[in-house]
Amino acid sequence: MPTTLTVKGQVTIPKQIRDALDLKPGCKLNFAVNDAGEVLLQKAELGSKISKNNPPLSSVKKDRFELVRGRADIQWRTQDLMSLLRGEH
Repeated sequence: MPTTLTVKGQVTIPKQIRDALDLKPGCKLNFAVNDAGEVLLQKAELGSKISKNNPPLSSVKKDRFELVRGRADIQWRTQDLMSLLRGEH
């Protein structure tokens, strides 16, 4: 069942899959990538357990930039940072 990725990174889940998972508008979903590089889609339910073979997306290794995002301990004002980068100091 091919589908098209939009420029916003969105796809339409085919009706056959929505029906099989009983997905309704507003349902929470879990996405994960397994060791084989396959994307797994699960309906998120309160108290549900995700098996070891289907880890939650949060357990997927993040890239090096995501790991340090938001960790800077220096608060720069935009104008000061731009002056420094442009050599206007």
